[in-house]
Amino acid sequence: MADPDHLIPAIVLGHDQTGLGTLRSLHLAGIPTYVACPPGDLATRSRWYRPTPGPVAWNGEVGPQAYDILRAMPLEEAVLIPGADDAALWLADIPQSELHARFRVSTSSRDSLEILQNKARFGEFLARTGIPHPRTFSIDCSADIDAIPFDELDRVFIKPANSQQFSQVMGAKGIWARNRKEFDEIWLKLDAHGLKVMAQEYIPGSSSDHYFVDGFRDRNGNMTGLFARRRIRIYPPDFGNSSYCQSIPLTEVQGAMESVADLLSELNYRGIFSAEFKRDSRNGKFCILEVNTRAWWYVEFAARCGVNVCRMAFQDANGLPVTAAPRNYASGVGCVSLYGDIKSVLAQPPAARDPRRKILGQWARAHFHVFRFDDPGPGLSVAWNISGQLIRNNVRRALGRQ
Repeated sequence: MADPDHLIPAIVLGHDQTGLGTLRSLHLAGIPTYVACPPGDLATRSRWYRPTPGPVAWNGEVGPQAYDILRAMPLEEAVLIPGADDAALWLADIPQSELHARFRVSTSSRDSLEILQNKARFGEFLARTGIPHPRTFSIDCSADIDAIPFDELDRVFIKPANSQQFSQVMGAKGIWARNRKEFDEIWLKLDAHGLKVMAQEYIPGSSSDHYFVDGFRDRNGNMTGLFARRRIRIYPPDFGNSSYCQSIPLTEVQGAMESVADLLSELNYRGIFSAEFKRDSRNGKFCILEVNTRAWWYVEFAARCGVNVCRMAFQDANGLPVTAAPRNYASGVGCVSLYGDIKSVLAQPPAARDPRRKILGQWARAHFHVFRFDDPGPGLSVAWNISGQLIRNNVRRALGRQ
C-alpha cells in the first residue's frame, strides 16, 4: 500500500543531469514528481518525467513570474526541491510568502545560503573559523590584486563569486593565473563582463585527492544523511566535473566530516548539501573548497548506494520524521559519466594512465551517470547527440582538407 504522505507531489527545479538525478531519486522513494525544466531538457527524456501542471508549463526559471505560475497551478500542495543555486536562493523566500501554505520547502535562511553560494563571502566566513581551507582573496578592484602573495603560493586560480553566472558567461568553473601580469589581464576581461571574482591558492595534489561529503541536515539539526565519495578522474582536467568517482566509507574522511558538521551547525543550515574537499598532499588535511546548497550531479548515485537525500528533503519539508540513512552504505561502488571519462582517460599521458583492463573493469561494474536499462531515454538521447556531434566534426575536418 502506498504511503498516503507520498500522495503529495514533489516539484524539481532543475535541469540536465541534476534534474534527472533528482527525479530518479524521488521515483526510487515512490514520490510522484513533476519537473520544472526547459523544453527538450535531458530530464524530459525520462520515462518518469511529467511537466508541471497548469496553464503554463514551468521551465524552471525563478523570479516574480514563477510566483504567478505557482498561484495558477492546480495543486493543493506540493514540495519544491532545488537543483540549481538560483532556485535554492529563491525557495528560501517561499516560507515568508503567501504561498507557504501550499508549497513547502526544506530550506535554510537566505543569509546562510548566500554565505555558502557566494565564494567571496564563504572565504571571509571560513577565515573566522578553524576549518582548513585554501587562502582566498576577494577582488573588487585592481588594487586588491596587490594583496595576493604570488611568491608564497604554489599556484593561483581565479574563481567566480557566483558560480552559476560565471559558468554561463565563461563556460568554465575557473581560470589559472600563473603570475601577476596574467592575473591582471584576465581580471580586466572578467570585470568588463561585470563578473565578481576572487583568487584562491592551489592546494597541491591530484584529481584523486578530491573528496566529497554529501548529505542532509534536517530542521532539528540532525545529520540524517551522510555519503562520502572520492573523485578518481575529472573532465575537463582542471575545472571540470567528476567523470568517475567511487563511494568510500565515512571513516576515510573523518576530518572532512567534522568540518562540514561544524560549518553547517554554525550556519544553522537545513537541507541538502554537497561539500567538496581537497586533501593537501603536504600535510594530509582536508581543505574545504565549496558547498552546494542543492541537489548535485551525483545525487542519484548517493540514493542508489542507500542515501536518498531527496526523500529526506521531502519528509523534512512536510514536517515528517526524517528517515536516517545507514552509515554503512555500499562503499567501493563506482559511478561513471562515460563520455567524459573516455575523454579524461585519453587526455592523460600514457605513463600516468591506468591499465586498460582496470579502466574497463571500473566501467563494467559502475553505475552509469545517465544511462539506465529501466530508464533508457536520457542515455540514448545523450548517445544520439554525441554521435551527431562527432559526425559534424568529421564533416568539417573533411571539408577543411578540400
